[in-house]
Formats: sequence, C-alpha cells, structure tokens
Amino acid sequence: MLLTAIIAYLALTVGIGAWSSRLVKNSGDFVLAGRSLPLFLSASALFATWFGSETIFGASSVYLEEGLLGVIEDPFGGALCLILFGMFYLRPMYKMKVLTIGDVFKKLFGKRIELFASIFMIPAYFGYVAAQLVALSLVLGAVSDLSLLQGILISAGIVVFYTFLGGMWAISITDFLQTTMIVIGLVWVAFMIAGEAGGVMNILNQAPEKSFDFFPESNIQDWMNYLGAWIILGLGSIPSQDIYQRVMSAKSQKVAIQSTYLAGLFYLSFGLLPLFIALGAQVLYPELSLENNQMLLPRMILAHGGLPIQIIFFGALISAIMSTTSSGLLAPSAIISENIIRPYFGDRLDDRHFLWILRTNVIFVALVATILASLETNIYDLVAGASILMLVSLFVPLTAGLYWKKASKAGALLAMVMGMATYLTFSFLETEIAPHIYGLSGSIIFMIIGSLSFPNTQQKTHALS
Repeated sequence: MLLTAIIAYLALTVGIGAWSSRLVKNSGDFVLAGRSLPLFLSASALFATWFGSETIFGASSVYLEEGLLGVIEDPFGGALCLILFGMFYLRPMYKMKVLTIGDVFKKLFGKRIELFASIFMIPAYFGYVAAQLVALSLVLGAVSDLSLLQGILISAGIVVFYTFLGGMWAISITDFLQTTMIVIGLVWVAFMIAGEAGGVMNILNQAPEKSFDFFPESNIQDWMNYLGAWIILGLGSIPSQDIYQRVMSAKSQKVAIQSTYLAGLFYLSFGLLPLFIALGAQVLYPELSLENNQMLLPRMILAHGGLPIQIIFFGALISAIMSTTSSGLLAPSAIISENIIRPYFGDRLDDRHFLWILRTNVIFVALVATILASLETNIYDLVAGASILMLVSLFVPLTAGLYWKKASKAGALLAMVMGMATYLTFSFLETEIAPHIYGLSGSIIFMIIGSLSFPNTQQKTHALS
C-alpha cells in the first residue's frame, strides 16, 4: 500500500509537469516562469531550494554524531543565504532583467567574465544533483527491492521528465505542493515522536552531551572552521543560478524580497524538525542505530509508524528531494544555453531553438549527475562540495562587482582562478583550518590586487547607481 501511494504521488508530480508545459512559450518562461510568480509560489519555491536530502537525511545523521556544531552549514547557513540575498543582492540584480546569474556577470564585467563564471559554476551542480538522486534512491530502496543504482536511474528519469516539459513553471507549481507535504509530514512525525517519548523536554533531556552547543571552543582554529561552516551555504550559494532563478521568477521586486525573508524563516524553523525527529528516534528506538545513519528516519517510520504516517512522511521526503533535484537540473541547463551557447550561436538560432537546447541540457546534466551519484553516496559531502566551488570562485567577484566601483575585469578573473587554485592547493595539504577559508581569502586578495593593478580602461557603470 505504501509503495502504491508513492507511485501515485510520483505520477501526480509527472502529470503536473506535463500540464505545466502549456505555460512554456519561450526560454524566459522555461527559466524564470515568465517572471510572474505570486508570493505563495515564490516563497515556497525558495523554501524548497535546499530543503531536500541534505536537510532531512544528511543533516539529521550528522547531528546525531556531532550535535548542532556539525550542522551549522545546513540549515543555519541555508537560512542565512536567503536572508542575505534578499537584503543585499536582490535589488540590483532584479533591476537588470536578465535570465541567468551568468548574465549578471556579463553586465558587471563583460562577455569574457560571463564565460569564465559559467564554466566555474556548472560543475558544482553535478554533485548537487547527484546528492538528490542518491537520496531518492535510498527512499525507493527503503520501500522496495530496488538496488541503489536502479533507484538512481528511476529517480533521474522521473525528475528529468517533468523538468524537461515544464521548466521553472513545473518546478514552481510542484514546489507549492511539495512544500505543503514537507510541512505536514515533518510536523506530524515530530508530534508522534514527542508523544511516544513522553514530551519534548524528555527527548531533549536525554540528548547526548554537547548536542546543543552552538559555539565552538575558545581557540582560533575552531572559530575559523565554525565561521567556515556558516559561509559554505551562507555565502557560497549566493552566486548560484538555482537561487537566482527562483528569486527572479517573482512577479515584482517587492514580492521577491518578501519571499526571501519568508523562505529564510521557514527554512530555519522546519529545518530543525529533522534534527529533533532524529534525536527522538535514537531515544525511543536505540536498536535502530544503523551502519548508514542517513537511513535512521526512514527505517524508524517503517518499523514503528502506521500506514498513514508512513505515507505522509515518505511523501514529504520525496517532495523535498524532487524539488531540489529539479531546480538543480534546470540551473546549469540555463547557464549552458544562455551563457555559453547563445553568445556564440545566438545570431543563427531563434528562441524556439534555445528552448529545445535548454531541454536537451536538462538530460545532459542528469546523465553526468547520475554517473557521479553511482560513485559517491554521502549526501552531505556532495552538497557541501558543490557550494564550496562557488564560494571560492564566484562570491567575491559578484559582490565586488555590485558594491565596489574599482572592481575590474582582471580582478574578477584573478579572483575566480586564484580562489579556486588556492582552495585546491590547501585541500591537498590537509590543513587544520578548512581549505575553503584559504580559497575565499585568496579570492578576496586577488580581486583587490587585480582590480588595482589592472583597472578597467572605461569607467564602469556601478550596479547600485
């Protein structure tokens, strides 16, 4: 019965994707839903940006091992990103009226930097989508006899189908349905756990020592790594296409700003529920301690929850993961089409051709992510790696381009290349301080050196002017 309900839910999602294809008339509709989303669709789409495998599977399993200090990146960093985007980045970028974050780099620094920014951005999404495919496969495997690889292939096929047809329209409409399922499912399970365990305080009182420590020890190394955890998603996802396309799909700047704040608040509030549920599950059912802690919550629900709670919980799981996966597929597809192919072939192709190029790119990204998913199965690591790549290469040029009048093309290029090079170098050295701290520092230093040493020959029109 549970498997039947899951199949019915997947069929409903695919059906919505097929229906959404009617709303797609051009590439702008496919990428940004025609810039026409009302507040409830815009906010739910932003809330669902990362509320997927890393929040429900990854963060809950890491929390059991490391406490709150282990999950600063997500959900705390994710909520920070949404709020910072609304406060400092949304207004200047919304006014540009462009399709992709790559177009923003073009506005700030020109075509060459647009190309480099796009090249640096695209690989990050392969690991991001791979993480979601692994999670969907784990869910399907928990309720069926599918192997991990079989589940990955089926999951990829389902999400590709409705994203291929409806683009951002399909993502936005399904996100609203999926957000509703996430909220109902997590709240229901949390109440069930609290009731069986004798109340919330009883669960919290039995938590392992230091489970609720929010600040590190008082030494510089721990504080540096603590701040490093905050900025992986908190800053690293700001220059990402998936955030950009969800925010810029709102029908007005005011709606977009309200959406970021609402989504940030909801993300933090409901992002803590999987941590509480995991803690309660370990208190109630210590025999469920698994070799793979990522599966603790699903196994607990299957073993101790009735059919209604199983349907709601797995519906919420699938909803969260599918939403994140579809957005992760569309983001690099748009970058490839609009910032790599269009600048060189735009005069030979019309918008109808680019719509099909976008759809073909969705399939290409899914194929690469599927291969990666079959090689790496740690969800939290896959997502963190994706955000770090953008943090060390793209965050500094974007911020400087928007807020520093002396930011130059040479500075932006050096910041991207040397930030990434610094990060990779320190990754091999296995330093005690997280390598992305060095990468971000290198990006800042070379942005300053490059901009002051090689200023733009023409006066730059400041983005905030």
